[in-house]
Amino acid sequence: MLLRNFLLSISALVSWQLVSPVLAATYPIPATGSVLGQIQVVTAKYEDTFLSLGRRYGVGYEEIVAANPGADPWLPGEGTQIVIPSRYILPDAPREGIVVSLAEHRLYYFPAPRANEVPVVITYPISVGKMDWKTPLGLTRITDKRTRPIWYPPESVRKEHAADGRPLPKAVPPGPDNPLGNYAMRLGIPGGAYLIHGTNRPEGVGMQVTHGCIRMYPEDIEQFFKMVNVNTSVRIIHQPYKMGWIGDELYMEVHAPLEGSSEQDARSLTQITRLLVTATQDRPGGVIDWAKAEETFSRATGIPEAVMLGTPTSQLVDTP
Repeated sequence: MLLRNFLLSISALVSWQLVSPVLAATYPIPATGSVLGQIQVVTAKYEDTFLSLGRRYGVGYEEIVAANPGADPWLPGEGTQIVIPSRYILPDAPREGIVVSLAEHRLYYFPAPRANEVPVVITYPISVGKMDWKTPLGLTRITDKRTRPIWYPPESVRKEHAADGRPLPKAVPPGPDNPLGNYAMRLGIPGGAYLIHGTNRPEGVGMQVTHGCIRMYPEDIEQFFKMVNVNTSVRIIHQPYKMGWIGDELYMEVHAPLEGSSEQDARSLTQITRLLVTATQDRPGGVIDWAKAEETFSRATGIPEAVMLGTPTSQLVDTP
């Protein structure tokens, strides 16, 4: 853990000026089906890391690591082909307000469309609660919004820092030392101060590292904060496995369960069968490629893969 924190800090310092962040991806919601976007393949330069590439292309650290098994996240190397996992299956949840999908470290925002507008979804990478500080599941809402917020560390967090020899004050003012960044939105979850907020350590976005809050890149929270109103609904879910259609093609997207989660039955052929049978019960003509489904399930790359016989297994877009 100490080594990873050290490497995160060094990588952030080196890559900060090399990254040209892009704002979140916006997709029209298909009238039928639920698969969005396209996978990209980019060629790494000598100075690239997964942290800098992720921020440049709007994906989180764990997403890009899972999509590139075997690659060195700290030094992928000049000329290495890196998969950017920018294709998504919409979560199995109402398409309204904010949906926070913990297993994929991703937030989906469904703004209410105006008359004659095509509904869209906007998606951002996020950090979520680490093993001992889980982000709670359920339906809540935004109850308050603050710019340049003051951070009042909970007593439990102050005790943790004190035990590590890093004592915290009772209040941290706005500025570069404030871990909330410049924007924060409070959630109406009882029993704790849960926020969607920015960060002064963007290198940690896309990881399971927070004390239960939802952390976003600074440029993302700045954009998102301006779009979202108080009382917007927030649904927090844990769906490591998703199914979606493009026409008659069935896709399956699999993420590794969060650390500390209870998934006794989730890594079994029984679970694959249950999900696929449910997804295809209204389409009796489909033929499931069970070998491809099992491979997709076991690899857990987070990339939607076609699991119907005779359909393409990937669609890649080369990006310079």
